[in-house]
Amino acid sequence: MIDTIFNQPGYVTAKKMLDVTALRHDAIASNLANIETPNYRRIDVAPTFSNALKQASLSGDPAQVAGQKPMLAVDAASTSSNRDGNTVQLESELLALNQNTTDHALETQLVSGQLYRLRMAITGRST
Repeated sequence: MIDTIFNQPGYVTAKKMLDVTALRHDAIASNLANIETPNYRRIDVAPTFSNALKQASLSGDPAQVAGQKPMLAVDAASTSSNRDGNTVQLESELLALNQNTTDHALETQLVSGQLYRLRMAITGRST
């Protein structure tokens, strides 16, 4: 019974997105740490992951969603604005960090809401 609650596609997708925001945060931190490293290439979550997760969540199969593994990859779309070949731009990274923080907060609320409803069902109380 309890497995049914935690294997709903929406819940599994929200948990997977929490993993993605944590991984993206690591990528942004690495990009910022290497902002002055010559020839450093900006990294981010692989762009193919977003489409794969979307397809898996539309399938309605929680196992398929859980099977998706986010990975980091070099951002092929980023270009160097300096002569040193570094593709990291401070403003873009700070904007991405802010967006990632907002995404993480939303996903945390989704997962916490599900757990809160489960606690209410078990205890019969809201506190």
